[in-house]
Amino acid sequence: MNKSEIRKKILNLRKKNFRKDLKMNFKILFNILKKEKNFGKTIGGYYPYNYEIDILKILHDFEKKNYLITLPKISKNSKMDFFKWSTNDPLKINKFGIPEPISQKIRHPKILLIPLIAFDKNLNRVGYGGGFYDRYISRIRKDKRILKIGIAYSFQKVKKIITNKYDIKLDYIITEKQ
Repeated sequence: MNKSEIRKKILNLRKKNFRKDLKMNFKILFNILKKEKNFGKTIGGYYPYNYEIDILKILHDFEKKNYLITLPKISKNSKMDFFKWSTNDPLKINKFGIPEPISQKIRHPKILLIPLIAFDKNLNRVGYGGGFYDRYISRIRKDKRILKIGIAYSFQKVKKIITNKYDIKLDYIITEKQ
């Protein structure tokens, strides 16, 4: 299957199997970050959209542990950056219908929690197809190493994802099971 076919199939599966009560395990993520100490305490999260796993509670838990939370914003030229956000801050809806922070304070997180549509055992991912995360990571990692953690349901795993030179592998993938 090509990425477009995978995207269509898994988005349908995700919609059918979505459970608002399903939560990711904060301890799994926190243990990864304890092991990967060199990445500091700035986390790039995401606001759940289109049946993505809700990580807002996890972001709140990290905020309580004095992590700086950031969320992505897409600019007019389709460039993505991360901006400071607190779980108490208001958001505005962007042109894609995704809530974004109002803050104008760009922060470059060294830890990214990345939503995805599909993944394989080799830590490859399929996103929505806009290349926002791949372009952001390529641009930022020239200056710093970034810990890339994909967040997905276990049923989003596929046998193999065919990649190209622009695709960036993840460091970890966390599901509700592992």
